[in-house]
Amino acid sequence: MELWDPAMDTLAQVLVAAVIGVVISIPIGIAAGRSAVVSRIVRPVLDFMQTMPAFVYLIPTIFFFHIGVVPGVVATVIFSLPPGVRLTELGIRGVDPEMVEAGEAFGTPPMRVLTRIQIPLAMPSIMAGVNQLIMLSLSMVVIAGMVGSAGLGGVVLEGIQRLDIAKGFEGGLGVVVLAIYLDRLTGALGSESPSGLRTLWTRGMANPVG
Repeated sequence: MELWDPAMDTLAQVLVAAVIGVVISIPIGIAAGRSAVVSRIVRPVLDFMQTMPAFVYLIPTIFFFHIGVVPGVVATVIFSLPPGVRLTELGIRGVDPEMVEAGEAFGTPPMRVLTRIQIPLAMPSIMAGVNQLIMLSLSMVVIAGMVGSAGLGGVVLEGIQRLDIAKGFEGGLGVVVLAIYLDRLTGALGSESPSGLRTLWTRGMANPVG
């Protein structure tokens, strides 16, 4: 469809926004999963972020960063954070308490309990959060075409402005192809079986301090 360049622009924006979103959301989700106080503070903020219409995020970013790619990426990062935080918290809270207690009984430091037990066992839920974060990033990047962000969002917007059904449909189809690719990629990264994760935990407990 001769949309390689716009598709790569969109993919680049999604990857940048997703990396920043993961770096922010996973530590917050871990903190919320390990602390009830942090969870109570974070929950209403996430509720507010998820109920806010996507277009509203563009207003302050345009005010601070003007028209272009930057406001689109910033709005995308903010819009995509909630699922990453929520599913990471859910995964940490879903770890069997007996496994955590067993690690502590071996004298394992709290940070090593987190890295050797809780995070590996919560990885399927964390990767599901990363998957949803990427999907929301892709949807927001398309909307960000309204503020001059390059890529498939611009193609779709041009099709709307010109009432060109074919062009708009081609841009939308390009977004679908990217979404399927990214969904399968993140799904493959998060396909570690529970038995494999349990084996990893057992090996970690064999050397809890080292």
